[in-house]
Amino acid sequence: MKPKRNFKIVLIALLLAGAIAGFGYGMTATAKTTEAPAAATAAVSAGSPMVPGNFSDLAEKVRAGVVNIQVSKKVKNVGFERFGGAPFGERNPFGEFFSPFERFGNNIPERRQKGVGSGFIMSKEGYILTNNHVVEEADRIKVKLAGGKEFEGKIVGRDPKTDLALVKIEASSELQPLKLGNSDDLKVGNWVVAVGSPFGLEQTVTVGIVSAKGRVIGSGPYDSFIQTDASINPGNSGGPLINLQGEVVGINTAIVASSQGIGFAIPINMAKEVAPQLQKRGHVTRGLLGVAIQDLTPELAKSLGLKESKGALVSQVVPDGPADKAGFAQGDVIVNFDGRTVGDSKDLPRIVASTPVGKTVTVRLLRDGKEIERQAKVGEMEDENASETVKSPIHPSLGVTVQNLTPQIARELGLKKSAGVVVTGVEPGSPAAEALIQVGDVIQAVNRKPIKNVDEFVKIVEKAKAGSNLLLLVQRGSNILFAAVAPR
Repeated sequence: MKPKRNFKIVLIALLLAGAIAGFGYGMTATAKTTEAPAAATAAVSAGSPMVPGNFSDLAEKVRAGVVNIQVSKKVKNVGFERFGGAPFGERNPFGEFFSPFERFGNNIPERRQKGVGSGFIMSKEGYILTNNHVVEEADRIKVKLAGGKEFEGKIVGRDPKTDLALVKIEASSELQPLKLGNSDDLKVGNWVVAVGSPFGLEQTVTVGIVSAKGRVIGSGPYDSFIQTDASINPGNSGGPLINLQGEVVGINTAIVASSQGIGFAIPINMAKEVAPQLQKRGHVTRGLLGVAIQDLTPELAKSLGLKESKGALVSQVVPDGPADKAGFAQGDVIVNFDGRTVGDSKDLPRIVASTPVGKTVTVRLLRDGKEIERQAKVGEMEDENASETVKSPIHPSLGVTVQNLTPQIARELGLKKSAGVVVTGVEPGSPAAEALIQVGDVIQAVNRKPIKNVDEFVKIVEKAKAGSNLLLLVQRGSNILFAAVAPR
């Protein structure tokens, strides 16, 4: 019996030794993973499925460059019922951030509509990139840095078509701009970090992956969104989407209201094209080709004698436009524009728009199954929003804010013509308020001179002398009236 008992003791000892050794190995591996997040990050960057063990260093690295943006607008609740409701219809000019205009009587005092969004510092000079819908129509912008300092922000330029805006602050202390990356290098499955102020909760960090690229969600003519499952909520708009190297690769912009875990960001490469123009001119100048296009389906490709359904099918050529002058024809398929491949009809508008106006480019076409080349001089696209970029009072002596009367706004106001400027804000106690100018009024002429846009209105106002009356011809609903405004 003794030999057997000794055998059992040896066996138990060996089992215990093996268990202890195994336990020790597991602890070591875990410790290595925990203590080396940089190695894990590098592995992810190289395409490894390994998950980073710690995002705290990355969050700390970028937080100083992310800002909270608070915006507000004075709303004087008068006159809307006179012409059938709010001047912009059911579509709220403040997007997702503000409650719609309400129909109140003339005795209700003014109120302020407030909203919150995010942004990030682009340069030490104080330029901040955010979404257009965050600051659109705002008359006061407050920018709050990560350290708590607050500054008044001024809109430098806006581009509604890409939903981008540039804001400027005058900061005495040194700012810490974020580094811009290359969104073209992003791959589906890459890790990304979103930083912003969801629901006003500043400096919130969420993590996810790139779920898809090139998403078209119907928000504008140049849709090409990055889709991510990093949590994005109202208030995140305008904040940066960051890769594991701490570079901005996107601007968080939209969410799917009926879903969870689906957010969209504007690629930073698109912002790189837009931001310099906003800084220099306040608006964006885009190239124009002068064609109407549609998707080339497999059925259409077959009927045109083509082997592949790649490219943009020309359904119409605008008379006397750049394409018409270059010899384009209905039924042509554009497959390459200025050295850039046109995969489908969604690619062409973005490529043409980003091409400098006046540049002569080579365009490759498929016609009757054969490839041909045409030389086209890029024209300039008319931008109805170009003169309405800055939404501060047009002139302090009047206390009125106006914007171009676009065809869309004219239709919403029930007007047949879109000439003039529409009043979007009236400062209480100002000459405009004393003259009973109201939000939604359309100023058609000043001193009996018809005006077409904001630029013409500004020139006349700036020439006016203090104390001399400006005679405004105003359309309010179906009524036409004169109003005399005395600049201060």
